[in-house]
Amino acid sequence: MPKLLQVHFDFTGPFGHEMTAQLQELAASINQEPGFLWKIWTENQQGQEAGGIYLFASEETARAYLHMHTARLKAFGVKNVTGKIFDVNMALSQINQADFVQAAGE
Repeated sequence: MPKLLQVHFDFTGPFGHEMTAQLQELAASINQEPGFLWKIWTENQQGQEAGGIYLFASEETARAYLHMHTARLKAFGVKNVTGKIFDVNMALSQINQADFVQAAGE
């Protein structure tokens, strides 16, 4: 059963196009993580925060990524990292256009 991982942290930038330019290599590397299916990047320049919503193939792979990513963010100087793992209600999600969750192996 796929698991959704929500990660949120305080972030002073870069944001927008600068973030895209600077983090493309990191973004590409995430595709190689075990169990990774997709990610939506989140950013709020005004609130000085960022994060992401991820879908992983299992709770085990989501937890392993959260552990690794939290350590990486802290090495970058990020102090407050919040990560939560959720079950995905596939049937209701598909009613709301989330057909892409089929890739998770329902």
